[in-house]
Amino acid sequence: MALQGPIPVEFGVVFPSGAYAAGAFEPVRNFDASTGEKFVQSADKASGMPLWTIEVIDADPAARVRAVKVKVPAQVQPVVPAGPSGSPFTPVEFTGLTVTYYVNQAGRLAYSLKATGIRSPGRGRPGAEVREVAA
Repeated sequence: MALQGPIPVEFGVVFPSGAYAAGAFEPVRNFDASTGEKFVQSADKASGMPLWTIEVIDADPAARVRAVKVKVPAQVQPVVPAGPSGSPFTPVEFTGLTVTYYVNQAGRLAYSLKATGIRSPGRGRPGAEVREVAA
């Protein structure tokens, strides 16, 4: 089978109505290496970089699960782009989004989301800028 490991997906497929950051990035705890008084941050298996997680709110009114976490590997803590002033939530998009399916401890199919980066909606999208084509 050609498809193995994380499945690459477009942001709009996972979040067709958009997503909102519900806070800041937090380090992901390595539960095997950490102890009660000693925190050890998880590392991404593919890149070896520290893993960070952020909770986002799915803006789709029909979503079964409204809050999900997205992991981002990065050497330094990623920063949420500036959002509308006075709002507790910031609209965001993720770049390099992948989905990994697994069977959880309850025996149910679950998934995790990982991205290579975060940005404001619409910034850096292919085709977003207008280009002239010579005839």
